Amino acid sequence: MREFNQAPALELLPAVDVASGKAVRLTQGEAGSETSYGDPVDAAETWVDQGAEWLHLVDLDAAFGRGSNAGVIRRVIKNVRGVKVELSGGIRDDASLEAALATGAKRINLGTAALENPEWAANVIGQYGEAIAVGLDVRGTTLAARGWTREGGDLWQVLERLEEAGCARYVVTDVTKDGTLQGPNVDLLRQVMEHTERPVVASGGISSLDDIAALRELVPLGLEGAIVGKALYAGAFTLAEALDVASD
Repeated sequence: MREFNQAPALELLPAVDVASGKAVRLTQGEAGSETSYGDPVDAAETWVDQGAEWLHLVDLDAAFGRGSNAGVIRRVIKNVRGVKVELSGGIRDDASLEAALATGAKRINLGTAALENPEWAANVIGQYGEAIAVGLDVRGTTLAARGWTREGGDLWQVLERLEEAGCARYVVTDVTKDGTLQGPNVDLLRQVMEHTERPVVASGGISSLDDIAALRELVPLGLEGAIVGKALYAGAFTLAEALDVASD
């Protein structure tokens, strides 16, 4: 038990997903399944007021290739100075990456580009190191790309390639769990952590404080953090309660 108590806390990243200028949550990442939660700046400030040290900020319109919320994204980051932001959505080339870094985000999460343009992704990983994470969005062992609308290859083959490129961190999402409040896919997370010594961030399915506690137990295995979305917005628990469990 002493070893467990010495493990660092599980970092929690409340999610702020932006579509058409609003904070929304999707079910299983499907366009058209949005539930709106109002102004993204207000949502971000709520989580910061409750103790968030990280935010997971996503431009869903950019991820789906149907537009951009760049102005809103910049406004959110400007309003939460002092809090670290992981930014995701539609970052697929030098121009979009430079624009994302210019927002002041601490970390950029590559998704589709890491699958469809591995050479570019490897160069970016080599150039920016810790500032780049790669999102592994999974159905079974098949990766999902383009806002989860297309298949993106075999998880283990892609992971091996990213390991060779020196990827600093992985954000692992079970697409079938995301936004469903059915609990995280602990088996998937364990399998990924067996294939890498890099830190892993869990995403998708967290529904209760028990789920946070179960993920907390994976910290000694390499789980660094967890993205929490719908459960917070639905009021299943407060961020303060979750942070308490994550650091227990």
